[in-house]
Amino acid sequence: MAENHTDQQFLEFVVKSLVNHPEDVKTTREIDDRGVKITLHVNPEDMGYIIGRQGQTARALRILLKIVGAKADERVSMVIYEPDDMRRQHQERKGDGMGMSDEMPSKVRVHGDSGLVTDSDLEDLGI
Repeated sequence: MAENHTDQQFLEFVVKSLVNHPEDVKTTREIDDRGVKITLHVNPEDMGYIIGRQGQTARALRILLKIVGAKADERVSMVIYEPDDMRRQHQERKGDGMGMSDEMPSKVRVHGDSGLVTDSDLEDLGI
């Protein structure tokens, strides 16, 4: 990672504050035709802290990243890397057909978001 951008620095700072293994927090930043994509890697033991109950923490992180990106006129999304063995364990625990989709790639489970930040979102936050 040659250059550390504000959005990437922000995500790393917040996530390191939430987890028990901050030394294992890593991010990669890619730009494609859809905007900026930041992939977040954390220690498997910290995955629950990042996702939160019913995905609330991950959703909050995505909203904050959208706001940071909007200030820089960029569309920023976050992907949480989940190794294949964690995905398999999650499916075994669920066992009720309510687990992760079989349509997901075998190597990585992605928690992504495709929404856009609107002017009203920023106004609601006083930005």
